[in-house]
Amino acid sequence: MTGLVVLCATLAVGLLAGVVMKARGGRVRPARVTRRGMDDTPVMAAGDLGHDLGPRATLVQFSTAFCQPCRATRRILSEVSGMVDGVRHVEIDAESRLDLVRRFDVLRTPTVLVLDHDGRVVKKASGQPRKADVIAALGFTTSHETDGT
Repeated sequence: MTGLVVLCATLAVGLLAGVVMKARGGRVRPARVTRRGMDDTPVMAAGDLGHDLGPRATLVQFSTAFCQPCRATRRILSEVSGMVDGVRHVEIDAESRLDLVRRFDVLRTPTVLVLDHDGRVVKKASGQPRKADVIAALGFTTSHETDGT
């Protein structure tokens, strides 16, 4: 009887975790600022990317070779960068750039960072974002936002 209770509890916790991850996955959120304040906002330079930053914004995608959602994210970000003037899309192989993965707290792929024209990370999405959310996030790249954390 105890085994059945443990099994049911484990299934319930797993189901709840899956529902939460699905609901939160891909949402574009303001970038978190470290405890020390705005001066510590993560910045990515052209040298980190191996490409120039976009004049308006840069969409940085962290991917891995066998990540299925990464392919769809690549397509979405390429379309958005083609639609919006001054926006560049750069894809980074997370496995070969562990320094950047650690520096920008990338926990899963795909992860998308929205950089302003100076390379400051202003938005972040873990998981496959919706095209409309990416376009909306680009409207906020001209001023730095924080979420108070």
